[in-house]
Amino acid sequence: MTAVCEKFGHQVSYKYALCGADAIDKVGDPFPEETYQICKEADAVLFSAVGDPKFDNNPTAKVRPEQGLLAMRKRLGLFANIRPVQTFKCLLHKSPLRAELVEGADFLCIRELTGGMYFGEKYQDNDKAYDTNMYTRPEIERILRVGFEYAMKRRKHLTVVDKANVLASSRLWRQIAQEMAPKYPEVTTDYMYVDNAAMRMIQEPTFFDVMVTENTFGDILTDEGSCISGSMGLLPSASTGESTPVFEPIHGSWPQAKGLNIANPLAQILSVAMLFEYFDLKAEGALIREAVDASLDACVRTPEIQVEGGAKYGTKEVGQWIVEYIKKK
Repeated sequence: MTAVCEKFGHQVSYKYALCGADAIDKVGDPFPEETYQICKEADAVLFSAVGDPKFDNNPTAKVRPEQGLLAMRKRLGLFANIRPVQTFKCLLHKSPLRAELVEGADFLCIRELTGGMYFGEKYQDNDKAYDTNMYTRPEIERILRVGFEYAMKRRKHLTVVDKANVLASSRLWRQIAQEMAPKYPEVTTDYMYVDNAAMRMIQEPTFFDVMVTENTFGDILTDEGSCISGSMGLLPSASTGESTPVFEPIHGSWPQAKGLNIANPLAQILSVAMLFEYFDLKAEGALIREAVDASLDACVRTPEIQVEGGAKYGTKEVGQWIVEYIKKK
């Protein structure tokens, strides 16, 4: 970010804030009030990850790292998560799918973030448990509007993913989508059950342009989509809504790699590209994407995506190579 800002004459200031496992360890709160105030006053949040394996094996813990991320989304009103899924030609062999299936795949998964089962009424005892999947018309309308607007900027194809044959909440989603579609006559709108969408993403990922869905379905489908590229370390995301937008890689934390200089930094770097693009600084975002593409083509890559017999590059070396590329342009 600093290299791009210097290149284009922008000024940027940074503030570090605690969240997730680090915040629990230091202050006992996964999303401290101080962090919220810093986020609220900022123009954007560049986020990393919240988790730590030491919390993973205790699902009954009252304080968990993920609560920090959920609280941040809720308090900042971040109702839309935008995850691009794309393939890189030089990395097609890394995808678990055949190259001819994934080549050219380029779509957005737009997930509703603040409604549904993750935030609905919950109950659990030894014999019974339930989660409530409730959505209101305004919640559905605003996320669908995001989907239609992104489709207008891209290939004008929107797929609404639901389970309207079974779930009442999904039937409301579909009803509202059908009401809104005529307002976007240039967009081809289709509707797909979530199980069919999961299958279609594997069979024909190039079918999709923009996909919009509810919170729980989106959580699952976006992770499935991330596998298409061949590495979760390649894909960024943005969470937007009523307040400060948040930009972050789609992958979680990797504490085991601390100090080893092996983590792939590209998703974090591409999150910066999304940040610039959000503020309509398209040239800045494009330069970052160009630099990332150039690093991949030059085989300046961390171990998990390096070609067999290729040179060894660590996190710092990849990042520095991209910085130098930006400075030379």
